[in-house]
Amino acid sequence: MFANEDDIRRILEAAKKLNQSGHFLWIGSDSWGSKIAPVYQQEEIAEGAVTILPKRASIDDMQWANREHTHPASVCSLPCKPGERKKTVKGVPCCWHCERCEGYNYQVDELSCELCPLDQRPNVNRTGCQRIPIIKLEWHSPWAVVPVFVAILGIIATTFVIVTFVRYNDTPIVRASGRELSYVLLTGIFLCYSITFLMIAAPDTVICSFRRIFLGLGMCFSYAALLTKTNRIHRIFEQGKKSVTAPKFISPASQLVITFSLISIQLLGVFVWFVVDPPHTIIDYGEQRTLDPENARGVLKCDISDLSLICSLGYSILLMVTCTVYAIKTRGVPETFNEAKPIGFTMYTTCIIWLAFIPIFFGTAQSAEKTPTAVCLNLHFDLGFGSPDEFTGSLELIRADLTWSKVIQAPG
Repeated sequence: MFANEDDIRRILEAAKKLNQSGHFLWIGSDSWGSKIAPVYQQEEIAEGAVTILPKRASIDDMQWANREHTHPASVCSLPCKPGERKKTVKGVPCCWHCERCEGYNYQVDELSCELCPLDQRPNVNRTGCQRIPIIKLEWHSPWAVVPVFVAILGIIATTFVIVTFVRYNDTPIVRASGRELSYVLLTGIFLCYSITFLMIAAPDTVICSFRRIFLGLGMCFSYAALLTKTNRIHRIFEQGKKSVTAPKFISPASQLVITFSLISIQLLGVFVWFVVDPPHTIIDYGEQRTLDPENARGVLKCDISDLSLICSLGYSILLMVTCTVYAIKTRGVPETFNEAKPIGFTMYTTCIIWLAFIPIFFGTAQSAEKTPTAVCLNLHFDLGFGSPDEFTGSLELIRADLTWSKVIQAPG
């Protein structure tokens, strides 16, 4: 019993009246068993009672289980830190464990965590969300420096050939090389090198529009010119087997009409692409969404899917395959058709490069850094390794002709 003296006395009197002596073992406080007032004339009932005698003592020198002299905190659970939620202990509703909000989750209230929106990540304390930083392919990145360097070399070389051909435009050597289609081919090569700068430039609506236009256009110019050349050689050779009459549409004007008709199909496809899916930019938060939210980044890029990219280049690949077929058919033409062998070498080299490019492309799919680099280098190597054979012979003849002219004009 934990009560005052009067209440204890009345309880003992009631127990005596009910003849409950010996039925209870009294345990009480305030040491009432050693006092006279509560047990006066109730000794028989109170006999054997156990009472507690409080004693005031200093515990400053006591050594607790934690081997410290300060008494341990007598609490069930400590308060949780910011970014931690309370997870209640089963069967003990007043106690909890502190559980950290992991990953991209943040603390909503004391008991719950929630996932941040896709474009956000938890702040340092995980008490809220903040915007994920946006990045793009930078000019100083190694993924940009290499293709830009190759593109500059290619543009310089292509410009040199164009200037040389223009300077000696009316010479028999340039005319014999099929100068009209040579200029179209050189334009395509120049565009393939120039697209590098559009692929690396900071994406916006204008840049994305130019990427769509010029990505496949340079290849289309090149392969349309080569296909027209090989088709012309094949038709002349086949017609020569049957009669001495020249086949139709082999004049320079006809060749240009055929070439630009092939190119117009590519432009028509791009126009349809513009109408169906207008160019725009997106921020890809999935590419660099790392396990650690601190390293997460959003990537600014043009909204050109892998399928759209393949379709854009698909027509040029079709021209390339067709041109390769004609190159195989014309491999046995007489030596007088000196254009056939360089074109054949160009197409064989191109096919090998494209076969190597396909696994590389799918291995770097949807990467804002690697995909532009892979596409640019493929265009560079594609036309840079094979196409020079188209012009080195003409340039050598021009140089030899100039050297011979100087020898003739030299005095004595």
